[in-house]
Amino acid sequence: MDVDSHAEELASDLGVDKQEVRDDLENLLEYSVPIDEAKQSVRRKHGDGGGGDASPSAVDVSEVTTDAGNVTVTGRVLTVGTRTIRYQGEESTIREGQIADDTGRISYTAWQNFGFDPGDTVTVGNAGVREWEGEPELNLGESTTVALESEPMEVPYPVGGDRDLIELEPGDRGRVVEAEVLELEERTIDGRDGETEILSGVLADDTARLPFTDWKPRPEVAEGAEIRLEDVYVREFRGVPSVNLTEFTTVAPASVSVSDDAPRVSVREAVDTGGMYDVEVVGNVLEVRDGSGLIQRCPECGRLVQNDQCRSHGQVDPEDDLRVKAIVDDGTDTVTAILGTDLTKEVYGGTLDDALSAARDAMNREVVADDIARKLEGRRFRVRGHLSVDDYGANLDASEFTEADDDPADRARSLLAAVGDDVAADGGDRR
Repeated sequence: MDVDSHAEELASDLGVDKQEVRDDLENLLEYSVPIDEAKQSVRRKHGDGGGGDASPSAVDVSEVTTDAGNVTVTGRVLTVGTRTIRYQGEESTIREGQIADDTGRISYTAWQNFGFDPGDTVTVGNAGVREWEGEPELNLGESTTVALESEPMEVPYPVGGDRDLIELEPGDRGRVVEAEVLELEERTIDGRDGETEILSGVLADDTARLPFTDWKPRPEVAEGAEIRLEDVYVREFRGVPSVNLTEFTTVAPASVSVSDDAPRVSVREAVDTGGMYDVEVVGNVLEVRDGSGLIQRCPECGRLVQNDQCRSHGQVDPEDDLRVKAIVDDGTDTVTAILGTDLTKEVYGGTLDDALSAARDAMNREVVADDIARKLEGRRFRVRGHLSVDDYGANLDASEFTEADDDPADRARSLLAAVGDDVAADGGDRR
Protein backbone atom coordinates (compact mmCIF):
# COMPACT_ATOMS: atom_id res chain seq x y z
CA MET A 1 0.00 0.00 0.00
CA ASP A 2 1.37 3.41 -1.01
CA VAL A 3 0.70 5.42 2.16
CA ASP A 4 2.70 8.32 0.73
CA SER A 5 0.28 8.96 -2.13
CA HIS A 6 -2.73 8.79 0.18
CA ALA A 7 -1.03 11.22 2.58
CA GLU A 8 -0.12 13.62 -0.24
CA GLU A 9 -3.70 13.61 -1.57
CA LEU A 10 -5.19 14.24 1.88
CA ALA A 11 -2.65 16.94 2.79
CA SER A 12 -3.43 18.77 -0.45
CA ASP A 13 -7.20 18.56 0.11
CA LEU A 14 -7.00 19.59 3.75
CA GLY A 15 -4.23 22.19 3.48
CA VAL A 16 -2.17 20.63 6.28
CA ASP A 17 1.33 19.22 6.66
CA LYS A 18 1.85 16.00 4.71
CA GLN A 19 4.06 14.40 7.39
CA GLU A 20 1.38 14.95 10.05
CA VAL A 21 -1.23 13.33 7.79
CA ARG A 22 1.12 10.42 7.06
CA ASP A 23 1.76 9.88 10.80
CA ASP A 24 -1.99 9.85 11.49
CA LEU A 25 -2.62 7.35 8.70
CA GLU A 26 0.18 5.04 9.82
CA ASN A 27 -1.04 5.10 13.41
CA LEU A 28 -4.46 3.91 12.25
CA LEU A 29 -3.16 1.39 9.73
CA GLU A 30 -0.91 -0.13 12.40
CA TYR A 31 -4.09 -1.29 14.13
CA SER A 32 -5.62 -2.73 10.96
CA VAL A 33 -8.02 0.15 10.33
CA PRO A 34 -9.08 -0.06 6.64
CA ILE A 35 -7.47 2.66 4.52
CA ASP A 36 -10.80 4.29 3.55
CA GLU A 37 -11.87 4.46 7.19
CA ALA A 38 -8.44 5.78 8.20
CA LYS A 39 -8.66 8.55 5.59
CA GLN A 40 -12.15 9.53 6.80
CA SER A 41 -10.84 9.69 10.37
CA VAL A 42 -7.99 11.99 9.30
CA ARG A 43 -10.45 14.19 7.41
CA ARG A 44 -12.66 14.47 10.49
CA LYS A 45 -9.65 15.37 12.61
CA HIS A 46 -8.76 18.27 10.34
CA GLY A 47 -12.31 19.51 9.84
CA ASP A 48 -12.60 17.92 6.38
CA GLY A 49 -10.88 20.94 4.81
CA GLY A 50 -14.19 22.82 4.68
CA GLY A 51 -13.37 25.52 7.15
CA GLY A 52 -15.31 23.86 9.98
CA ASP A 53 -14.26 23.75 13.60
CA ALA A 54 -11.64 21.00 13.92
CA SER A 55 -11.03 21.53 17.65
CA PRO A 56 -11.75 18.39 19.70
CA SER A 57 -14.99 18.36 21.65
CA ALA A 58 -15.10 17.63 25.39
CA VAL A 59 -17.25 14.57 25.99
CA ASP A 60 -18.09 12.02 28.67
CA VAL A 61 -16.51 8.60 28.26
CA SER A 62 -19.88 7.04 27.41
CA GLU A 63 -20.24 9.49 24.50
CA VAL A 64 -17.00 8.48 22.78
CA THR A 65 -17.74 6.57 19.58
CA THR A 66 -15.73 5.41 16.61
CA ASP A 67 -17.50 8.10 14.56
CA ALA A 68 -15.77 10.80 16.60
CA GLY A 69 -12.71 12.53 15.20
CA ASN A 70 -10.63 13.81 18.08
CA VAL A 71 -11.99 14.28 21.59
CA THR A 72 -11.14 15.69 24.99
CA VAL A 73 -11.92 13.45 27.96
CA THR A 74 -11.49 13.95 31.69
CA GLY A 75 -11.29 10.77 33.74
CA ARG A 76 -9.44 8.69 36.25
CA VAL A 77 -6.66 6.35 35.14
CA LEU A 78 -7.59 2.81 36.16
CA THR A 79 -4.61 0.89 34.78
CA VAL A 80 -1.29 1.48 33.03
CA GLY A 81 0.51 -1.31 31.20
CA THR A 82 3.74 -1.11 29.22
CA ARG A 83 4.95 -3.31 26.38
CA THR A 84 6.97 -3.20 23.19
CA ILE A 85 5.44 -3.67 19.75
CA ARG A 86 6.84 -3.67 16.23
CA TYR A 87 5.86 -0.42 14.48
CA GLN A 88 7.03 0.51 10.98
CA GLY A 89 9.76 -2.10 11.24
CA GLU A 90 11.09 -0.74 14.54
CA GLU A 91 10.48 -1.48 18.21
CA SER A 92 8.11 0.99 19.87
CA THR A 93 7.20 1.10 23.56
CA ILE A 94 3.55 1.87 24.21
CA ARG A 95 1.49 2.37 27.33
CA GLU A 96 -2.05 1.11 27.50
CA GLY A 97 -4.89 0.59 29.92
CA GLN A 98 -8.23 2.09 30.87
CA ILE A 99 -9.57 5.52 31.82
CA ALA A 100 -13.01 6.04 33.41
CA ASP A 101 -15.45 8.69 34.54
CA ASP A 102 -18.82 8.22 36.21
CA THR A 103 -20.47 7.37 32.87
CA GLY A 104 -18.19 4.54 31.73
CA ARG A 105 -14.67 3.37 31.01
CA ILE A 106 -12.61 3.18 27.84
CA SER A 107 -9.31 1.66 26.76
CA TYR A 108 -6.41 3.80 25.58
CA THR A 109 -3.09 3.39 23.82
CA ALA A 110 -0.40 6.05 24.43
CA TRP A 111 2.49 6.25 21.97
CA GLN A 112 4.68 8.13 24.45
CA ASN A 113 5.04 8.32 28.20
CA PHE A 114 2.70 11.04 29.45
CA GLY A 115 3.72 10.43 33.06
CA PHE A 116 0.37 9.44 34.56
CA ASP A 117 -0.16 6.52 36.95
CA PRO A 118 -3.16 4.49 38.11
CA GLY A 119 -5.33 6.68 40.33
CA ASP A 120 -4.42 9.96 38.62
CA THR A 121 -7.24 12.13 37.34
CA VAL A 122 -6.32 13.55 33.94
CA THR A 123 -7.73 15.63 31.14
CA VAL A 124 -6.71 14.10 27.83
CA GLY A 125 -6.95 16.62 25.03
CA ASN A 126 -7.01 16.02 21.28
CA ALA A 127 -7.05 12.23 21.58
CA GLY A 128 -7.84 10.25 18.45
CA VAL A 129 -10.51 7.56 18.49
CA ARG A 130 -10.16 4.23 16.75
CA GLU A 131 -11.92 0.90 16.91
CA TRP A 132 -10.22 -1.88 18.82
CA GLU A 133 -11.87 -5.30 19.17
CA GLY A 134 -15.21 -3.79 18.26
CA GLU A 135 -15.07 -0.96 20.81
CA PRO A 136 -13.86 2.66 20.68
CA GLU A 137 -10.38 3.29 22.07
CA LEU A 138 -8.49 6.51 22.75
CA ASN A 139 -5.30 6.92 20.73
CA LEU A 140 -2.84 9.27 22.46
CA GLY A 141 -0.20 10.55 20.06
CA GLU A 142 2.16 13.47 19.51
CA SER A 143 -0.67 15.99 19.18
CA THR A 144 -2.36 14.81 22.40
CA THR A 145 -2.05 16.78 25.64
CA VAL A 146 -2.44 15.33 29.12
CA ALA A 147 -3.03 17.53 32.17
CA LEU A 148 -3.08 16.19 35.75
CA GLU A 149 -6.10 17.41 37.73
CA SER A 150 -5.69 18.35 41.40
CA GLU A 151 -9.00 16.86 42.57
CA PRO A 152 -9.41 13.08 42.21
CA MET A 153 -12.52 11.99 40.33
CA GLU A 154 -14.73 9.40 41.99
CA VAL A 155 -15.53 6.55 39.60
CA PRO A 156 -17.55 3.32 40.07
CA TYR A 157 -14.64 1.12 38.98
CA PRO A 158 -11.65 -0.38 40.80
CA VAL A 159 -8.43 1.59 40.43
CA GLY A 160 -5.34 -0.54 39.82
CA GLY A 161 -4.74 -3.78 38.02
CA ASP A 162 -5.11 -6.36 40.83
CA ARG A 163 -7.35 -9.20 39.69
CA ASP A 164 -8.06 -12.84 40.46
CA LEU A 165 -7.42 -15.16 37.55
CA ILE A 166 -11.13 -15.79 37.02
CA GLU A 167 -11.67 -12.05 36.48
CA LEU A 168 -9.18 -11.74 33.59
CA GLU A 169 -10.47 -11.19 30.07
CA PRO A 170 -8.77 -11.01 26.65
CA GLY A 171 -7.72 -7.41 26.02
CA ASP A 172 -6.84 -6.64 29.65
CA ARG A 173 -3.65 -4.61 30.01
CA GLY A 174 -1.63 -3.57 33.06
CA ARG A 175 -3.04 -6.33 35.25
CA VAL A 176 -1.54 -7.63 38.50
CA VAL A 177 -2.04 -11.25 39.57
CA GLU A 178 -0.80 -13.52 42.32
CA ALA A 179 -0.61 -17.19 41.38
CA GLU A 180 1.29 -20.45 41.67
CA VAL A 181 3.09 -21.87 38.65
CA LEU A 182 1.47 -25.30 38.32
CA GLU A 183 3.06 -26.34 35.04
CA LEU A 184 6.10 -25.04 33.17
CA GLU A 185 7.72 -25.81 29.84
CA GLU A 186 10.69 -24.27 28.05
CA ARG A 187 10.10 -23.86 24.32
CA THR A 188 11.91 -22.52 21.28
CA ILE A 189 9.75 -20.68 18.76
CA ASP A 190 10.35 -18.89 15.49
CA GLY A 191 9.91 -15.28 16.63
CA ARG A 192 10.11 -12.08 14.63
CA ASP A 193 13.84 -11.94 15.37
CA GLY A 194 14.53 -15.61 14.69
CA GLU A 195 14.55 -18.44 17.22
CA THR A 196 13.36 -17.27 20.63
CA GLU A 197 13.33 -19.04 23.99
CA ILE A 198 10.09 -18.69 25.96
CA LEU A 199 8.39 -20.24 28.97
CA SER A 200 4.80 -21.45 28.89
CA GLY A 201 2.62 -23.25 31.38
CA VAL A 202 -0.32 -22.92 33.74
CA LEU A 203 -0.97 -20.45 36.56
CA ALA A 204 -3.44 -21.12 39.40
CA ASP A 205 -5.01 -19.30 42.33
CA ASP A 206 -8.07 -20.15 44.42
CA THR A 207 -10.45 -18.97 41.67
CA ALA A 208 -9.20 -20.48 38.41
CA ARG A 209 -6.35 -21.78 36.25
CA LEU A 210 -5.05 -20.07 33.13
CA PRO A 211 -2.30 -20.67 30.58
CA PHE A 212 0.57 -18.19 30.50
CA THR A 213 3.59 -17.25 28.40
CA ASP A 214 6.75 -15.54 29.63
CA TRP A 215 8.29 -13.90 26.57
CA LYS A 216 11.44 -12.92 28.49
CA PRO A 217 12.17 -16.01 30.61
CA ARG A 218 13.39 -15.29 34.10
CA PRO A 219 14.47 -17.66 36.88
CA GLU A 220 11.79 -16.50 39.35
CA VAL A 221 9.15 -18.12 37.11
CA ALA A 222 9.72 -21.74 38.15
CA GLU A 223 7.39 -24.69 38.60
CA GLY A 224 5.86 -24.57 42.07
CA ALA A 225 6.79 -20.91 42.62
CA GLU A 226 4.21 -18.62 44.25
CA ILE A 227 4.64 -15.23 42.60
CA ARG A 228 3.16 -11.77 42.18
CA LEU A 229 3.18 -10.58 38.57
CA GLU A 230 2.80 -6.85 38.00
CA ASP A 231 2.02 -5.48 34.53
CA VAL A 232 0.83 -8.43 32.48
CA TYR A 233 -1.55 -8.36 29.55
CA VAL A 234 -4.17 -10.89 28.51
CA ARG A 235 -4.94 -12.15 25.05
CA GLU A 236 -7.05 -14.98 23.68
CA PHE A 237 -5.26 -18.24 22.97
CA ARG A 238 -7.22 -21.20 21.61
CA GLY A 239 -10.45 -19.66 22.81
CA VAL A 240 -9.45 -18.88 26.42
CA PRO A 241 -7.71 -15.99 28.23
CA SER A 242 -3.92 -16.33 28.36
CA VAL A 243 -1.63 -14.33 30.68
CA ASN A 244 1.40 -12.77 28.98
CA LEU A 245 4.58 -11.56 30.72
CA THR A 246 6.77 -9.00 28.95
CA GLU A 247 10.15 -7.44 29.67
CA PHE A 248 8.28 -4.83 31.74
CA THR A 249 6.58 -7.40 33.98
CA THR A 250 7.98 -7.52 37.51
CA VAL A 251 8.04 -10.77 39.47
CA ALA A 252 8.09 -10.96 43.28
CA PRO A 253 7.43 -13.71 45.84
CA ALA A 254 3.85 -14.12 47.09
CA SER A 255 1.77 -16.41 49.25
CA VAL A 256 -0.92 -18.03 47.15
CA SER A 257 -3.79 -20.36 47.96
CA VAL A 258 -4.69 -22.76 45.15
CA SER A 259 -7.92 -24.70 44.82
CA ASP A 260 -7.96 -28.19 43.35
CA ASP A 261 -11.51 -27.59 42.11
CA ALA A 262 -12.55 -25.82 38.95
CA PRO A 263 -15.15 -23.05 39.26
CA ARG A 264 -18.61 -24.59 38.79
CA VAL A 265 -20.95 -22.37 36.79
CA SER A 266 -24.05 -22.79 34.68
CA VAL A 267 -23.55 -23.55 31.01
CA ARG A 268 -24.96 -20.14 30.09
CA GLU A 269 -22.49 -18.36 32.40
CA ALA A 270 -19.60 -20.36 30.96
CA VAL A 271 -20.60 -19.71 27.36
CA ASP A 272 -21.11 -15.99 28.02
CA THR A 273 -17.46 -15.64 29.07
CA GLY A 274 -16.38 -16.56 25.54
CA GLY A 275 -14.01 -19.24 26.85
CA MET A 276 -12.66 -20.63 30.12
CA TYR A 277 -9.48 -22.63 30.58
CA ASP A 278 -10.72 -24.77 33.48
CA VAL A 279 -14.44 -24.91 34.29
CA GLU A 280 -17.01 -27.38 35.56
CA VAL A 281 -20.64 -27.73 34.51
CA VAL A 282 -23.32 -30.24 35.44
CA GLY A 283 -26.11 -31.25 33.11
CA ASN A 284 -27.96 -34.00 31.28
CA VAL A 285 -26.64 -35.62 28.13
CA LEU A 286 -29.32 -34.97 25.52
CA GLU A 287 -27.60 -36.67 22.62
CA VAL A 288 -24.41 -38.40 21.55
CA ARG A 289 -23.57 -36.65 18.30
CA ASP A 290 -22.42 -38.03 14.98
CA GLY A 291 -18.66 -38.46 14.88
CA SER A 292 -18.65 -40.34 18.20
CA GLY A 293 -17.52 -43.87 18.94
CA LEU A 294 -15.01 -45.39 16.52
CA ILE A 295 -13.37 -42.70 14.41
CA GLN A 296 -10.31 -42.47 12.17
CA ARG A 297 -7.59 -39.84 12.36
CA CYS A 298 -4.84 -38.64 10.05
CA PRO A 299 -1.47 -40.05 11.24
CA GLU A 300 0.18 -36.72 10.33
CA CYS A 301 -2.03 -34.10 11.98
CA GLY A 302 -4.53 -36.09 14.05
CA ARG A 303 -7.57 -34.60 12.30
CA LEU A 304 -10.67 -36.64 11.64
CA VAL A 305 -10.62 -38.27 8.19
CA GLN A 306 -13.41 -39.68 6.05
CA ASN A 307 -12.94 -42.21 3.26
CA ASP A 308 -9.19 -42.13 4.03
CA GLN A 309 -9.04 -38.46 3.01
CA CYS A 310 -7.45 -35.77 5.22
CA ARG A 311 -8.23 -32.13 4.41
CA SER A 312 -4.55 -31.22 4.85
CA HIS A 313 -2.69 -34.35 3.71
CA GLY A 314 -5.00 -35.94 1.15
CA GLN A 315 -5.00 -39.74 0.88
CA VAL A 316 -3.67 -41.28 4.11
CA ASP A 317 -3.60 -44.59 5.95
CA PRO A 318 -5.81 -43.54 8.91
CA GLU A 319 -5.43 -44.61 12.52
CA ASP A 320 -8.39 -45.82 14.58
CA ASP A 321 -9.36 -43.93 17.72
CA LEU A 322 -12.23 -43.43 20.17
CA ARG A 323 -14.10 -40.20 20.86
CA VAL A 324 -17.39 -38.93 22.26
CA LYS A 325 -19.16 -35.69 21.35
CA ALA A 326 -22.09 -35.31 23.76
CA ILE A 327 -24.59 -32.45 23.97
CA VAL A 328 -24.95 -31.44 27.64
CA ASP A 329 -27.89 -29.32 28.80
CA ASP A 330 -28.32 -27.86 32.29
CA GLY A 331 -31.50 -25.89 31.58
CA THR A 332 -29.67 -22.62 30.89
CA ASP A 333 -27.88 -23.54 27.65
CA THR A 334 -26.13 -26.40 25.89
CA VAL A 335 -22.48 -27.25 25.29
CA THR A 336 -20.80 -30.06 23.36
CA ALA A 337 -18.60 -32.09 25.69
CA ILE A 338 -15.71 -33.72 23.78
CA LEU A 339 -14.18 -36.80 25.39
CA GLY A 340 -10.79 -38.02 24.22
CA THR A 341 -9.55 -41.58 24.01
CA ASP A 342 -9.07 -42.31 27.72
CA LEU A 343 -12.39 -40.86 28.90
CA THR A 344 -14.20 -42.57 26.03
CA LYS A 345 -12.73 -45.92 27.09
CA GLU A 346 -14.11 -45.32 30.58
CA VAL A 347 -17.67 -44.54 29.48
CA TYR A 348 -17.61 -47.30 26.83
CA GLY A 349 -16.27 -49.82 29.31
CA GLY A 350 -13.68 -51.25 26.97
CA THR A 351 -10.50 -50.66 24.99
CA LEU A 352 -9.98 -49.65 21.38
CA ASP A 353 -9.39 -53.32 20.53
CA ASP A 354 -12.70 -54.21 22.20
CA ALA A 355 -14.48 -51.58 20.12
CA LEU A 356 -12.88 -52.80 16.89
CA SER A 357 -13.85 -56.37 17.75
CA ALA A 358 -17.47 -55.34 18.39
CA ALA A 359 -17.57 -53.49 15.09
CA ARG A 360 -16.22 -56.50 13.19
CA ASP A 361 -18.75 -58.85 14.83
CA ALA A 362 -21.62 -56.54 13.88
CA MET A 363 -20.05 -55.58 10.55
CA ASN A 364 -20.94 -52.01 11.51
CA ARG A 365 -18.68 -49.45 13.19
CA GLU A 366 -21.73 -47.51 14.42
CA VAL A 367 -22.47 -50.13 17.09
CA VAL A 368 -19.82 -48.56 19.33
CA ALA A 369 -21.46 -45.12 19.22
CA ASP A 370 -24.87 -46.71 19.74
CA ASP A 371 -23.60 -48.54 22.84
CA ILE A 372 -22.11 -45.32 24.24
CA ALA A 373 -25.35 -43.42 23.56
CA ARG A 374 -27.39 -45.97 25.52
CA LYS A 375 -25.07 -45.48 28.50
CA LEU A 376 -25.04 -41.67 28.44
CA GLU A 377 -28.22 -40.21 27.00
CA GLY A 378 -30.73 -39.00 29.58
CA ARG A 379 -28.30 -39.24 32.49
CA ARG A 380 -26.75 -36.39 34.45
CA PHE A 381 -22.98 -35.81 34.38
CA ARG A 382 -20.33 -33.53 35.84
CA VAL A 383 -17.98 -32.29 33.13
CA ARG A 384 -14.71 -30.46 33.77
CA GLY A 385 -12.41 -29.12 31.09
CA HIS A 386 -11.44 -26.28 28.78
CA LEU A 387 -14.27 -24.34 27.14
CA SER A 388 -13.96 -22.60 23.77
CA VAL A 389 -16.68 -20.69 21.96
CA ASP A 390 -16.68 -19.88 18.25
CA ASP A 391 -19.10 -19.38 15.36
CA TYR A 392 -19.92 -23.08 15.42
CA GLY A 393 -20.94 -23.17 19.08
CA ALA A 394 -19.47 -24.00 22.48
CA ASN A 395 -17.16 -26.98 22.99
CA LEU A 396 -15.94 -28.31 26.33
CA ASP A 397 -12.76 -30.37 25.92
CA ALA A 398 -13.26 -32.67 28.91
CA SER A 399 -10.55 -33.60 31.37
CA GLU A 400 -13.08 -35.21 33.78
CA PHE A 401 -16.46 -36.79 33.02
CA THR A 402 -18.34 -38.48 35.85
CA GLU A 403 -21.95 -39.16 36.70
CA ALA A 404 -23.33 -36.43 38.94
CA ASP A 405 -24.02 -37.44 42.52
CA ASP A 406 -25.97 -34.37 43.60
CA ASP A 407 -29.25 -34.90 45.44
CA PRO A 408 -32.36 -34.65 43.19
CA ALA A 409 -34.28 -33.03 46.05
CA ASP A 410 -31.63 -30.32 46.35
CA ARG A 411 -31.84 -29.73 42.61
CA ALA A 412 -35.61 -29.44 42.80
CA ARG A 413 -35.39 -26.90 45.61
CA SER A 414 -32.84 -24.87 43.62
CA LEU A 415 -35.08 -24.90 40.55
CA LEU A 416 -38.12 -23.85 42.58
CA ALA A 417 -36.12 -21.03 44.16
CA ALA A 418 -34.98 -19.87 40.72
CA VAL A 419 -38.57 -19.91 39.46
CA GLY A 420 -39.63 -17.93 42.51
CA ASP A 421 -36.93 -15.32 41.83
CA ASP A 422 -38.11 -15.00 38.24
CA VAL A 423 -41.68 -14.49 39.35
CA ALA A 424 -40.63 -11.89 41.89
CA ALA A 425 -38.62 -10.09 39.23
CA ASP A 426 -41.73 -10.01 37.02
CA GLY A 427 -43.67 -8.40 39.85
CA GLY A 428 -46.17 -11.13 40.57
CA ASP A 429 -47.53 -14.58 39.80
CA ARG A 430 -47.26 -16.04 36.33
CA ARG A 431 -50.56 -17.30 35.00
